Order: sequence, then C-alpha cells, then structure tokens
Amino acid sequence: MTHIVTVQDAVTAFADWLEPTDAELDAVEREMPVLLADVDLLDAHIVTLDRTPTELDERRIRRARRRALAARVALLNGAAGDGLAGGAA
Repeated sequence: MTHIVTVQDAVTAFADWLEPTDAELDAVEREMPVLLADVDLLDAHIVTLDRTPTELDERRIRRARRRALAARVALLNGAAGDGLAGGAA
C-alpha cells in the first residue's frame, strides 16, 4: 500500500516568514511579567482544586491576583508612557 501525503507542509514548514519578527519578540518580552504573574495565579488556583482552600491558600491566591493586576497596570502604564511627547512619562 502506498501512502499519499501532502507536500505542502514539507515545503512551507521551514519558510522564513513563519518565524516571529523582531517586533513580535519585543512585544512578548514586554508582556512576559504579565504572563508569569498569570501563571503564578493559575498555580495558586490549581493547588486548591482537590481540597478546600486553607487560609494560607486564600492568601496565596490574593497575593497572586494582586501581582497579576499590578503587572497588567505596569504594562498599560508603560504603553501609555511610550506615546507621550517629549519623553515625559
């Protein structure tokens, strides 16, 4: 039996245009603190999935939520400061 496969994936799998651009990599780098804070928040929630949250668990979730919100605010403030004329931030 002969298998029939498409050649399209093999041709385009290594195309240069599939790589992220420098601007996209810079955007990911700017958003990395938000991503890491969200991972910490998810970790805090995952710990409590199979049990009743203790006071320590609730504090960990609150702290992680505050860090996630602070990271988002810092990202937005940084983005808003980039658009100000004269370099004033």
